[in-house]
Amino acid sequence: MTPSRPRRPLTLRDVSEASGVSEMTVSRVLRNRGDVSAATREKVLTAAKTLGYVPNKIAGGLASQRVNLVAVVIPSLSNLVFPDVLGGISAELDDTGLQPVVGVTNYSPAREEMVLYDMLSWRPSGVILAGLEHSKAARAMLESAGIPVVEIMDVDGEGIDTLVGISHIRAGREMAERILAAGYRRIGFVGTHMPEDHRARKRLVGFEERLAEAGLHLEAREYYQGGSSLLKGRELTERILTRAPDLDFIYYSNDMIGAGGLLYCLDKGYDIPERIGLAGFNGVDLLDGLPVRLTTTDARRVEIGRRAARIVAGKDVAPPDRIVALTPTVIPGDTIRAARE
Repeated sequence: MTPSRPRRPLTLRDVSEASGVSEMTVSRVLRNRGDVSAATREKVLTAAKTLGYVPNKIAGGLASQRVNLVAVVIPSLSNLVFPDVLGGISAELDDTGLQPVVGVTNYSPAREEMVLYDMLSWRPSGVILAGLEHSKAARAMLESAGIPVVEIMDVDGEGIDTLVGISHIRAGREMAERILAAGYRRIGFVGTHMPEDHRARKRLVGFEERLAEAGLHLEAREYYQGGSSLLKGRELTERILTRAPDLDFIYYSNDMIGAGGLLYCLDKGYDIPERIGLAGFNGVDLLDGLPVRLTTTDARRVEIGRRAARIVAGKDVAPPDRIVALTPTVIPGDTIRAARE
């Protein structure tokens, strides 16, 4: 289904009609003022959440206007990926009078709801947020905001308004294709637990699909929780190679743990890329300081931020299908053999 444009902003009247109580009562409930019965309060709050209504915190004289803020909602500030995205957004908004305001969700759908509720109550001029998977309440708020909404980093799914990103399924498939062409056959995977890291999950889906087409499957897996680090990469690489010493390739869900794995293999004297090959994902600057260049995929982070900001600021018009799909690019590095004939 083609993503649709946001509907008109909701009003107190919409909540009043949906809940069957007066606008004045709705206002009292939403402002937590006045004597309102528990049953009425629950009826109003349920209607507001179902509709996606967000109260307006702008002063009365400005209530019909938008402020010069762009709400930017990302899952993490500690992940090396997102500062690059923010840099692209900031660069494009710099000459527009719009200011990015950042909210962090910690990969939690419930926290994303809270962040969006607070940010939308200030009536920003647009929203840029990472990912396509949101709770029902979050989707309702975004669909009813009446402002440009650009979901970034991913195009594998149904959007609310406009999508700007890469296909992670494609990225996973293309890395598997490169690995297979180089002659690797005993392949393992190291990555995050994926209940909320949907983009990593999609990459693994694409990766495994391509392996299956070649009659192969992952011979070992190691998962971790929490943030990525070089130490986790070292520890998980040691663990997977202890369990499956015959692996000849390890695919990591991101460059940070991939870099840790590379350092472990170098310390242990593995012949890279002949005895074992390695690859990560993202193409972060961290890799420039390693003694061996890790094979990875350029996820187009800065450009994604720029393109999203240009659409929100009105510099660019979204394409008819509302999807701006950038191309993920494999960066060969030194940790994968050349393709074999």
